[in-house]
Amino acid sequence: MSAFTVGEVLPEKRYIINRAALVAYANASGDQNPIHQDEEFAKSVGLENVIAHGMYTMGLVGQYVSSIAGSSSRVREFSARFTKPVVVPADFDVELIVNATVVEITQENAKLEITATCNEVKVLGMAKAIISL
Repeated sequence: MSAFTVGEVLPEKRYIINRAALVAYANASGDQNPIHQDEEFAKSVGLENVIAHGMYTMGLVGQYVSSIAGSSSRVREFSARFTKPVVVPADFDVELIVNATVVEITQENAKLEITATCNEVKVLGMAKAIISL
């Protein structure tokens, strides 16, 4: 029997993102694109400010899904589209707020619709996951 019910809104999780986190992610991933660290460069290419790496954002949401599932090994599918960047001003923390709603339950799996926002802006679209029960 599932611990979830269709329509259930799962607890939200808040992740702090700041410039130090972007530098750490860039160093770990090897993605040194200056739009993620150099404010002047980011603005020169039309961005509002430095933005978080899309895969960093996706990784945080994946961490949320794994915690809901109880283990990353129970995540069967996870996908999303990047809709808006996570803007990270200097000397200022921003919050990525993630939650999910259970939209379907089968004998083996639960399907989740995920919402990820930053400063009240939806940063991922069509975000969904299937976790094993």
